[in-house]
Amino acid sequence: MATARKNNRPNWIKWLWRSYFGIIGVLFILFFLISMGWLGFMPSFEELENPKTNLATEIYTDDGTLMGKYFVENRTNVPYQELSPNVVNALLATEDARFYKHSGIDSRAILRVTLGVLTFSHKGGGSTLTQQLAKNLFPRDPNANVFKLIFTKFKEWVVATKLERNYTKEEIIAMYFNTVDFGSLAHGIKSASKTFFDKEPKDLSIEESAMLVGLLKAPSAYSPIRNPENALRRRNVVLHQMYHYDYITKEQYETLKKKPIDVSKYTIQDHTAGLGTYFREYLRGELIKWCDSHAKSDGTKYNLYTDGLKVYTTINYKMQKYAEEAVKEYIGGSLQKQFNQEWKGIKSAPFYNLSEKEANELMMRAVKQTPRYSALKASGMSDMQIKTEFMKPVKMRVFSWRGEKDTVMSPYDSIKYYKSFLQCGLMAVDPKNGQIKAYVGGINYKHFQFDHVSLSQRQVGSTFKPFVYTLAMQEGEFSPCSMVPNVPVSFEMGDGTTWTPSNSGNARDGEMVTLRWALANSVNYISAYLMKRYSPQSVITLCRKMGITAEIPAVPSICLGTPELTLLEMVGAFATYANQGIYNQPTYLVKICDNKGNVLETFTPKKSQEAIDQQTAYLMIKLMQGVVEGGTASRLRYKYDLKMPIAGKTGTTQNNSDGWFMGITPQVVGGVWVGCEDRSAHFRSTGQGQGANTSLPVWALFVKKCYADKSLKLDEKIGFKAPDKPITVETDCSGAVDNSNDDIFNK
Repeated sequence: MATARKNNRPNWIKWLWRSYFGIIGVLFILFFLISMGWLGFMPSFEELENPKTNLATEIYTDDGTLMGKYFVENRTNVPYQELSPNVVNALLATEDARFYKHSGIDSRAILRVTLGVLTFSHKGGGSTLTQQLAKNLFPRDPNANVFKLIFTKFKEWVVATKLERNYTKEEIIAMYFNTVDFGSLAHGIKSASKTFFDKEPKDLSIEESAMLVGLLKAPSAYSPIRNPENALRRRNVVLHQMYHYDYITKEQYETLKKKPIDVSKYTIQDHTAGLGTYFREYLRGELIKWCDSHAKSDGTKYNLYTDGLKVYTTINYKMQKYAEEAVKEYIGGSLQKQFNQEWKGIKSAPFYNLSEKEANELMMRAVKQTPRYSALKASGMSDMQIKTEFMKPVKMRVFSWRGEKDTVMSPYDSIKYYKSFLQCGLMAVDPKNGQIKAYVGGINYKHFQFDHVSLSQRQVGSTFKPFVYTLAMQEGEFSPCSMVPNVPVSFEMGDGTTWTPSNSGNARDGEMVTLRWALANSVNYISAYLMKRYSPQSVITLCRKMGITAEIPAVPSICLGTPELTLLEMVGAFATYANQGIYNQPTYLVKICDNKGNVLETFTPKKSQEAIDQQTAYLMIKLMQGVVEGGTASRLRYKYDLKMPIAGKTGTTQNNSDGWFMGITPQVVGGVWVGCEDRSAHFRSTGQGQGANTSLPVWALFVKKCYADKSLKLDEKIGFKAPDKPITVETDCSGAVDNSNDDIFNK
């Protein structure tokens, strides 16, 4: 027996060693084949260097402030240097305490997990941060079976080893933070910091870092919004880990774990929220066109939503903020209340002078434009059945100036409710170069997505009259102090009829008045007088030089403001006066860079030309200063106490459907339009519905905020620039002008 055992021992040892080396050999061959990509996809060095993650395109203001993003995944990469040490420490303490002691695969962790499985005891996870990064960069098949999962795990080991070989530990940490999902549409640490705390990653505190790292375990289960108690417990677990691994002291841990999670600045970063929502939507359309016409080095076209472009605009962050505040402060805080009060108790509200049949037809047209109608129609319902459905009260969340509110009303009534809101458009430019500095297309993009700056064409009322006066100044026959008769003027129309416009009041009827007084008080007789002296086509030709491209009919009535134009066109044209007659097409782009910061294209105004001479531009400034000093815009001085030089023009259309104000200072030119979605919904009285009451206050609040901010370097002592050559006509009409504060002319 002793001899047999002696003879068998070498065979047993040989078998053991052969098995050991055999397994090692098989694993070596397996990992070699995996590494070479012969057993399925294996990322190349180039793919490891440039992993294919969806990067959000970022939109920046002129001072480099992030204004918004376009994305499939809200993700922006940041380098390690821009990470707070707190968030790095929280991650290492929670996910991989031995990160700096292994090379991608932690054998000690694997042994711990293996023993846990064999002894049926839980011993934690065995994946290192690098392995998790490999999984994030090259996701697993969600439908894989057990054998495929094991094979995938081996592939992740290989990728982790490659990552460790090609990147520093710090770069791996940054890549990890850039690839993880924090929930709430926040992909990557930069988006998460902004979404939950409105901060940059470098500014995260210890407790904020712990909360964000805690989210990674299960973004929904530990969301501070959906599950605040779970989030608090999980955050404190991370804090304890940080204390356990000596990243914070016991005193810090005891203090921080008692602090509540502050989510007061939580905002989901999507296209309906944040600054400049209407501008970003306008810009999006232009950028899509740009991407379609520009290709990357590999020949493929740029993708606005995944290529991480960096778009630098002319928008000024503070001016945009002040513009949005002005709209909210006046429209939401005052004017809407005036509107509601005027219509209170009136059955036909908010439709003026419509029969019941006409109002119903208007409402049904609106019903048919809704997604709800399309869905019900597709289901086979008749219009009568659909109307019945629209009359049934349902729970819904609606817009109000005090924030969204839950209510119960029928879809039909909700449409009427929304039609009762006054809308507003505001745009401001730097007159010397045409750069758009503020752009507000409406009162709330989430609920009212129609853009009243670039898309809405509305009658401009008396804000068109300066173009008629400009022609008179340019021809050299008139000056601001020229005297003209304030009497009716008639036009013979093509159909044999006669058209004679009337004034809105009878002040100084039949007298000789100066052009300055006439424009200041928006007298229709004088506009008609000038139109008859020249011609509609001459005015239209001038408008084209000043950047107005919309269709304008060559009829005499345009002198009273019947053309339907956009605010974008109007502001561009009025900026010509402050720029000594040079028209610059409003521009909004400075440059576009790729995700590495390389400049792809820079932008200058597409169109810049002399529209009118310097003297004409200056004379028009003098004329429109009269509107402010003693005309329909005089409340800019006595009510809003604006001290800087101002030229401007108010405008109000038929039935008060549209209120306008175009304001010019030497450094800022802006325009405001106010009205309802439907032209049949408007103020019933001119006193409240005129542009001086609806639009001028928004402009006044905006400009007041801008000039009060010294960082914008707007100086109220800077005047309008005089022409290079001396003025040859009289501009001081003090001896001939009635400077009474007469607000009755507003049409």
